[in-house]
Parts: sequence; C-alpha cells; structure tokens
Amino acid sequence: MNRTAAFTALGRALTAGARGGPSLGARLAALPRMMWATFTGRYDGGMRLALMAAATAYVASPIDLVPEAVLFLVGLIDDAVVVAWLAGAILAETERFIEWDARRRSVVPGHVV
Repeated sequence: MNRTAAFTALGRALTAGARGGPSLGARLAALPRMMWATFTGRYDGGMRLALMAAATAYVASPIDLVPEAVLFLVGLIDDAVVVAWLAGAILAETERFIEWDARRRSVVPGHVV
C-alpha cells in the first residue's frame, strides 16, 4: 500500500462515523481475527501485516535511520511519517478485512470462525 492510499484511508476512517463505516472499536476487534485468518492462510494479508509489523518495530526501536539525538526535528518527522502511514495502513486493512469477513460469512451462513 502506498502513502497516498494510507493517508486517504486514514481520512476516510476519521470521517466514517458520518458515512456509516466501521467504527474504531470494530476495527480494533477485527485486528486479532485478521491476524489469525492471515496466519492460517484464509486471508491474503500476509505482506501487508509484515509491512505493518516492520513499521511498528521501526517506530519502537531505539535505532532509527535518522536519529533524534543528532537531527532532532528530522528524526521526529521520519517517525511521524511512519506512524501516519501505519495508522492509515491499519485502518485500510481492517476495513478490507471486515468487508472480506462479511462476504465470507454471507456465503457460508452460520459459519463462525
């Protein structure tokens, strides 16, 4: 997923309440189901989850490409860009997963995983 799509998804998610999109709670509840469906091979989100995990590790890691200690503002900006991309990617992927899950459940009535 590219940056533009991530920021677009972030904007859509923040305004979803007015348009009836998935709530933040529904998205957070979908995360563990999405990860499990991916790990068991039922959902095709492997590469996207790997990129999100890498972005999380980058932000949480004390080792940055642009260290805050040397270039304070630039170091913070690179982290902010990664966090913004990560937020948008999570919002976009959880929306995609929720739609996939709803379609899957409608095809197999009563099937709950």
